[in-house]
Amino acid sequence: MRVVRAVGVRRRHGPLAGWCRTLLLLFLVSFVWLQLHLAGLNSRGWRNSGAGDASDGNDSAVILAMVPQVLHKYLVSRPRNLTGAGGWAGGGGAGGPGPAANDSLQRAAPVLVPGPPRGPPGGAPDMDAIKAGIRRYNDEQRVLNEDIFGPLQPDALVVVVQVHTRIVYLRHLIVSLAQAKDIDQVLLVFSHDVYDPEVNELVQAVDFCKVMQIFYPFSIQTHPHSFPGESPDDCPRDMKKEEAMIKRCTNMDHPDLYGHYREAKFTQTKHHWWWKANRVFNQLEVTRNHTGLVLFLEEDHFVAEDFIHVLRLMQKTCSTNCPQCNILSLGTYLKTYNYYGGDSKKAEVTPWISSKHNMGMAFNRSVWADMRACAQYFCTYDDYNWDWSLQHTSQNCLPHRLHAMVMKGPRVFHIGECGVHHKKTNCESTAVISKVQKVILAASRHLYPSHLTLTVTNTLKKTKLRKGNGGWGDIRDHKLCLNMTIPTR
Repeated sequence: MRVVRAVGVRRRHGPLAGWCRTLLLLFLVSFVWLQLHLAGLNSRGWRNSGAGDASDGNDSAVILAMVPQVLHKYLVSRPRNLTGAGGWAGGGGAGGPGPAANDSLQRAAPVLVPGPPRGPPGGAPDMDAIKAGIRRYNDEQRVLNEDIFGPLQPDALVVVVQVHTRIVYLRHLIVSLAQAKDIDQVLLVFSHDVYDPEVNELVQAVDFCKVMQIFYPFSIQTHPHSFPGESPDDCPRDMKKEEAMIKRCTNMDHPDLYGHYREAKFTQTKHHWWWKANRVFNQLEVTRNHTGLVLFLEEDHFVAEDFIHVLRLMQKTCSTNCPQCNILSLGTYLKTYNYYGGDSKKAEVTPWISSKHNMGMAFNRSVWADMRACAQYFCTYDDYNWDWSLQHTSQNCLPHRLHAMVMKGPRVFHIGECGVHHKKTNCESTAVISKVQKVILAASRHLYPSHLTLTVTNTLKKTKLRKGNGGWGDIRDHKLCLNMTIPTR
């Protein structure tokens, strides 16, 4: 009987087992085909106008899928033969592109892949027109969308973005800002060191808050053959001082502490940061009576949707639990974050360290006044990095050293693969952008904390004074930097 029942069971389930084997075989075949198909897509890349070939088409698809449809307009490249806001002469108004241009925007392909740093399109434009456009923007100080969102409130947040040429990263930063809660109350200032029509068109298309553009007027673009750019009479970087004295090149007496002469592409970043801070706090009419926080971002940053909420919470916590905190930092360079373990509401109180706490940092006018009073220390320190120079200023001049409140669960992320300091073999990867989007999505249930939990590091440990990185020995850079503190309002 035992044998008969076993045979009967096998016969009764025989057809079912066959179907299972067939389905399993079909699944395996489909899985192999899908992997081969995706590998083909990835090897071919996702070609976009002006962006080159993507290294990971799958990441690009994920990125686009995670962006609300209404915000896809910020991820498209406008056809270059259209005219309108942001031309080389700085034309156009607050209205943005007209109906025909909007149709073109909808038809354009998403530009998701960061290509190499961009320069002026279609050859060299008229430099006089560029300089005239820069002067006009800086003189007019026009605030776009003010008629929609009203004037800037004294205690409202001002967000300042330093922009160079990486427009694709900038597109994703704008998309992240557009999704932030209470962004409509913010003044968003874009500070440019390259005058570019496509970047201008993108910025002027921002319609979710008040927007302003300012242009660094001493850029390499506007001074291609003279200081602060590279002059033919300047000493080459690696020339020995003895040889420079024989050649009698312009800056022969002022190599840096490592014996190298200035490189404009490196000195510009520090100049731009110092100029924009002076511009926002001391020279713009719209911020004349501003008493709130100013948050500093860069074009290759990405924000979480609750970054304004968290910044307000940090500010409130400072007033009651951390009076020594004068810098609020929303970013971190840590590779992993444990939002589930409470990092979303944890903040660390620590002495400000330039290499750790320089991303997504915010401070108010009183802190800036102390920094500005120490301009001599910032502007003459032989280091081409603005953050290292600020660290030196804090340690040697400020009446109250910089003390930071830093979020353990970051609200500002770095998405740039390549920049001034880092050149990877593949600058077109979208993997970081995709990863950040997934991190924020996974943490969504833990955003908008009701309070912060503070931990305090050992403040008795003396911060080591560091030797500068050089690149800032030229006395002309010192003078230009110091002259930026002269009020021009």
